[in-house]
Amino acid sequence: MKISISGIRGVYNDDLTLHDAVKFSRLFGSYISKLGSKTCLLARDTRPSSDILYRIVCACLMEQGINVMNMNIATTPAAFRESRRYRSAVIVTASHNPLEWNGLKFAIDGRGMFENELNAMLNESVSPGITYGNTHEIDTSYIHDIVDLINKIPHTKNTARRKSIGLDPGGGAASNYGLELLKGLGQKGYSINDIHGFSSRTPDPTSDPLLELCELVTASKLDFGFAFDMDGDRLVVVDKNGKKLSPDLTLLLCIAGVLQQGMKKYVTSMDTSNAIADMIRSHSGSISYSKVGEANVVQTMIKEDADAGGEGSSAGFIIPQFNMCRDGMLSAAIIASLDEKAIDECMSIASRYEVIRTKIQIDSSRVSMLMEKLRDRVKEFSYDVVESDGIKALVDDDSWILVRASNTEDVLRVSVESRTGNASALYEKTKELVMSIYDKIK
Repeated sequence: MKISISGIRGVYNDDLTLHDAVKFSRLFGSYISKLGSKTCLLARDTRPSSDILYRIVCACLMEQGINVMNMNIATTPAAFRESRRYRSAVIVTASHNPLEWNGLKFAIDGRGMFENELNAMLNESVSPGITYGNTHEIDTSYIHDIVDLINKIPHTKNTARRKSIGLDPGGGAASNYGLELLKGLGQKGYSINDIHGFSSRTPDPTSDPLLELCELVTASKLDFGFAFDMDGDRLVVVDKNGKKLSPDLTLLLCIAGVLQQGMKKYVTSMDTSNAIADMIRSHSGSISYSKVGEANVVQTMIKEDADAGGEGSSAGFIIPQFNMCRDGMLSAAIIASLDEKAIDECMSIASRYEVIRTKIQIDSSRVSMLMEKLRDRVKEFSYDVVESDGIKALVDDDSWILVRASNTEDVLRVSVESRTGNASALYEKTKELVMSIYDKIK
């Protein structure tokens, strides 16, 4: 079981049991009660184990005197946005993890928990409730709110033509929203894998080849295909040629949309492509960097009072005034509404760079020693080393490497970027360096 600011995750009935669900739900209920909150929104994805976990979380929150606002099946972004009315939320989901996994994602004031809040929750003392909460069914204006936001972007009314788009929600919670969103935007939609809990592909669209969606796009001559993970916070885009776009390019397309709305101040995670910075600066914007991870991006956004940004590695686009989490449906709406000029500009900028991301299995007890030795070695061929989150070596103006320990797996995450055509050589050099150090300390 993994416990982090991303939530509680594990394999259901193995390292994430019903007892664990009771424990963490009661801890969260006690924690928000002491913050003065007596209501909590509750939502879930469509995994086989989500319904029973949902019922347990609901009962445990009520036992702690919390009134539960039931959304039932809903995407994480829809739940986060709606939760701002109630101060807190729990979403039963393991996001893009395999179906046998599940978890609990916690929100405070419309955002994910920060590290200090998670630690405080885990150290809560739980007592049996004196008074018990009630349950209430609620609706959401989430899709209407997205459409309203998009209609405020000047170019979407005048120059963006009506598009035809394929949707693949993977049997997840996004099945509730896609076609309704496209209809509201005046776009034409075709949907596959849109029955809750049933899908011909895996929950993670970033690693799945998305063959059905690619075929739908090319056979029907669609403009785009959009695929979502189980809780709808991740978006993968397929272009008109049936090719999956990189997550950095997906984020770039989103930023192009809001640049035209006049947004100037951005935050992205430090593993995001240089193409994003190029685009922002070419439109007189500014960019700051955060540690990797959605909660870290959001925390830096709040500190910097940023307009928008996100994570290149997950295509996680965020507009904090709209939603303080990555939002797949919002991203899809922005990209669907782009004009051809903006799309072509993004494709041109992205083509200059190549990003390679992978992971290396490693004994977690050796991470500290490996990273210490790696820091000294990368200094030999880089002009600066940033250590705010792992080790990021700036090789030249166009190239960098980032090696950091995963928060969710016993692996090192390795990312490299360079000009197109040079990235593979830089990646091989980095991998060989990491493995040579690891072999010596095992």
